[in-house]
Amino acid sequence: MTQAERDRLVALKKAKKKLITQKQAAEELGITGRQVRRLLEGIKRRGDKAVVHALRGEPSNRKIDEETEQKAVAILSEPVYLGFRPTLAAEYLAKKHDIQVSRETVRKWMIKAKLWRPRRQKVEEVHVWRPRRSRFGELLQWDTSNHDWLEGRGEEMLLINMIDDATSRWFPRFVGSDSTEENLNLLERYVKKYGRPLGVYTDRAALFQTAVKTKRGESRAGKDRAELPPTQIGRALQELDIAWIPAHSPQAKGRVERGFQTAQDRLVKGMRVAGVRTMEEANRYLETEFLPWVNATLAVAPASADDAHRPLGKQHDLAAILSHVESRQVDNDYTIRWDGKLYQIARKDVCAGLRGATVRVEKRRDGCRMVRFRDRYFGVTICESRPKVKPPKPARPPRPAVRSAQGGAWKNFDLKKGPKVWQAAGMGGRKETDHEISKGKD
Repeated sequence: MTQAERDRLVALKKAKKKLITQKQAAEELGITGRQVRRLLEGIKRRGDKAVVHALRGEPSNRKIDEETEQKAVAILSEPVYLGFRPTLAAEYLAKKHDIQVSRETVRKWMIKAKLWRPRRQKVEEVHVWRPRRSRFGELLQWDTSNHDWLEGRGEEMLLINMIDDATSRWFPRFVGSDSTEENLNLLERYVKKYGRPLGVYTDRAALFQTAVKTKRGESRAGKDRAELPPTQIGRALQELDIAWIPAHSPQAKGRVERGFQTAQDRLVKGMRVAGVRTMEEANRYLETEFLPWVNATLAVAPASADDAHRPLGKQHDLAAILSHVESRQVDNDYTIRWDGKLYQIARKDVCAGLRGATVRVEKRRDGCRMVRFRDRYFGVTICESRPKVKPPKPARPPRPAVRSAQGGAWKNFDLKKGPKVWQAAGMGGRKETDHEISKGKD
């Protein structure tokens, strides 16, 4: 019996002994006079237990039967559901096995069966909160996650994701590598579907920012240096008039980072249940199963209904913008060198000012190469490299001549015909007489 029930019993006994009226007891207990009379009748029949609810200690009429609980626990014990948390487990029980139970019920079942252990909440580092942007397309958070997405069932792959800051809408894709080409492919798909966003928010990876080269032991900060040229992605963003904002920490672009945590939990488990084994199947599951759930559950309405995306104009040639671009100088014979090969500009495309000028060379993603000078594209063909002219070898200097021991004429020194070492030491630098020569022979 609780304290509230004891207080109620005291007031009812006072009314029973006529110490207070039933109306006064009803006002004290906050119930009607009719309820007071029913409780007094109950005390006469059952005694003090009348103030205790009759169903206390009895099983609830809405309690789920043991068979359903055992079936659910058996399903969640299968290897395919390893690591599922109560929320996701409740969703899959309802969707795949037609077991409609609440998340809290599943949590209790999983704790009881030791399939899940609740963790104590800990206070994490607090970062400054930044409000969302107000319009869809005003800012995109763009990043790549390296994770074992298929849990060893297939090839290794990465997930590139763009999340709109105002709405939390996802635009992801599984790729084979975090390369410039794959990121440009995703950017092309996005701008074709929605248009050009106002800005993108990324980390300071080498894909987006040219690395600063410094000597060992020197600091990058506090040095005056010339502005470095942009990367291929940085150049493409400039030509599309999309602002690039670098993040100084992972927490700065926390929306996409938390999105990866969700994907590494729910997406990995969903693909496990669906039996996904290839990148093609993973992208299909991403488009048909996971993205509809994300955009229906996690996405929010923007503060402003205005769409900040801008349409592509006639000047935006995506094939040219989203390509590998370099600059080359035209030689006097109207050729350019690129990737160790010599390219000849077609004679019909030669124009004034082309010789010695700088041209734009585009290596497009379909493999073709295009050369542009001002607003014109030139046809080029690969030609054989010019033969390398080797410099002539320098002439060897003549051997120094020495004066012979028997005459005054100069000739090359010969060890076999020259005097012996002991003879040369005995002469002391003077000429040897004929008598000494004959004596030495004897």
